[in-house]
Amino acid sequence: MDSRREFLRGVLASSAAVTAAVVAAPANARETLSRPAEGLGLLYDATLCVGCKACVAACKEANNNAPEFSTPDHLWDTPLDTSGHTFNLIKMYRNGTMATKDSEVNGFAFMKTSCMHCADPSCVSACPVSAMKKDPVTGIVAYDPDACVGCRYCVVACPFGIPKYQYDSPTGKIGKCELCRHRYKDGHYSACAEVCPTGATLYGRTSDLLAEAKRRLALKPGSVTRYPRGKIGGPDQSYEGPVGPYLQHVYGEEEYGGTQVLKLSAVAFEKVGMPNLPPKSSAATSETIQHTLYGGLIMPLAVLGALSFVAKKNVRAEDVSNGSEPGRNQP
Repeated sequence: MDSRREFLRGVLASSAAVTAAVVAAPANARETLSRPAEGLGLLYDATLCVGCKACVAACKEANNNAPEFSTPDHLWDTPLDTSGHTFNLIKMYRNGTMATKDSEVNGFAFMKTSCMHCADPSCVSACPVSAMKKDPVTGIVAYDPDACVGCRYCVVACPFGIPKYQYDSPTGKIGKCELCRHRYKDGHYSACAEVCPTGATLYGRTSDLLAEAKRRLALKPGSVTRYPRGKIGGPDQSYEGPVGPYLQHVYGEEEYGGTQVLKLSAVAFEKVGMPNLPPKSSAATSETIQHTLYGGLIMPLAVLGALSFVAKKNVRAEDVSNGSEPGRNQP
């Protein structure tokens, strides 16, 4: 037993030493990737959202997702969070008396939760079989169930907690928003934006959406402006409405290297459930380490070499002279 312990300690120590030496060499991570020029996305304006959840129902219908129940009567689709069968959800911030919409104190506010379609997505970087891919033109982070092996690395890697595993799937499958890319061939776009009655969710090129977001931030709170609905560049469905008390920040413009889904809010983003992230994607660092360790089979060969070295070191002289194998009982 003691010899086995010594053997394992030797393997771990040798592997760690080799790995540390390999990692130390190329210490510089690659640059964070940028959004494609023609990348598509969404602009969610929490001040326009009325919490009707028409987008949640439309998303379920567009993706043929079954309802999820959180109440005993099972009468309504009542998911508490996104899941393998719920790709889009409207959550609610509450404080005190909840007397005033979009107020942090004694108020309430809404927030949309769905895939952010990051410029440099960690789920794509972490996937070992390219089941997660980012389209180089649209920038949509898409999922290929035929390539997926169910490892769930994407679930762990996403800083927004978006990819979810369908535990009831017999083959293992991930569920997430793909901006309804399967509907484009029929002239449709993201179902959540198509049905939103107030234009709180708006679809279009991310560059156009960012310009629209900044236009709104430049307006005086309480003044009247025209809000587009549905799709930027599509049929005119705009209407006039008052300008909300926006925070002077477009969430997703810089967070995590930038995302193609942008958000506006009057309540602090951390309070409405959005993580406080740096302007650099962790994929830029983790991918560099992965490629360093596994590029050219460096890591596997290093571990194999360490195993061979320690095994040879632990062979007893009498075993070699007698022609016996280490660890095997002799007659």
